[in-house]
Amino acid sequence: MTSAPFIPTAEEVSAEWLTEQLRAAGHEVVVLGFEASDIGTGQLGRCIRYRLEYGEGSADAPGTLVGKFPSDDPASRATGVVLRNYLKEVRFYQELQPRLSISTPRCYFAGIEGEGPHFAVLMSDEAPAEQGDQIAGCDGEVARAAVLELAGLHAPAWNDASLLPAEWLGRPSPELSAATHERYQTLLPGFLDRYGGRLEQDSREILSVFGDADSVWTGDVPDPFSLVHIDYRLDNLLIDTRTSPPSITAVDWQSITIGRPLGDVAYFLGGSLDPARRRRCEEEIVSAYHQRLIAAGIEGYSREACWNDYRLGAFAGFGVCVIASMMVRETERGNEMFVAMTRRHTRHALDLKSAALL
Repeated sequence: MTSAPFIPTAEEVSAEWLTEQLRAAGHEVVVLGFEASDIGTGQLGRCIRYRLEYGEGSADAPGTLVGKFPSDDPASRATGVVLRNYLKEVRFYQELQPRLSISTPRCYFAGIEGEGPHFAVLMSDEAPAEQGDQIAGCDGEVARAAVLELAGLHAPAWNDASLLPAEWLGRPSPELSAATHERYQTLLPGFLDRYGGRLEQDSREILSVFGDADSVWTGDVPDPFSLVHIDYRLDNLLIDTRTSPPSITAVDWQSITIGRPLGDVAYFLGGSLDPARRRRCEEEIVSAYHQRLIAAGIEGYSREACWNDYRLGAFAGFGVCVIASMMVRETERGNEMFVAMTRRHTRHALDLKSAALL
């Protein structure tokens, strides 16, 4: 009987354990020691960079690795379990990563006890690529590169019925949608109490309109459907601007599920671009994404249908902003981020007159 793999806490990571993972990946090395430093500003997970010291024979081995572990905050850990964030992150690397063409870190280890909170992921460090800044936003070149990368997530899973039995992915269902709807409606008053004073009146109103609309909470598997990242935004991307176009690597796969692919596209463009900049470039970027799907072999999906799904996808950020902001540890940067995202997402839906599709 094969014993379960050892899953270290952040404090239990050792030179011996790192050596074991690197050797399993084909690097005949011995890690003599390492320096560990926290990186990023994640609210559900803690990320640590390891600077490795090797003995001989390390020419092709990575100089640094990144480990991801549960948050130190009890409320955030509880959220990670309830929403299956930790389970999804591990299962993504274990089961889904090999079939996709979207750029992701190389995974050296992924393990979890039950559904968490105890888990660990060890992956490649994409430095000198830098984490995006959700509050600052990005320019059109980065936005275009990031959206085109999404085709490498969506196209390989486009209307793939073999994904539907994977219970951990959270196949859309009336029960799941009703629970999400109830959670949104329950948390919205507190969200508006906390952030409403920093939002325009029409932004506050459309948040309520979305919560009151039953049509978006039906729970049926959409057509088309694919794997969706759900939280595809700048803070979850590593960007290398030394190349043209910029190189994009997607991380934080803790929310992956089955859903509307254009929700990811609209969520990124709506939440990452200043509204004035978005208005200038979004049609061209959505068209380029559509062409990338066609080139990947997706048939029967028109440019008009893609744009219509993009308009409906403008609501994708509403649930993330309202639900996530009220279920994780409150921080100063987190508050600024959720305000910036909510302003942009609501303006996006208003600009595209997306409420007409509810």
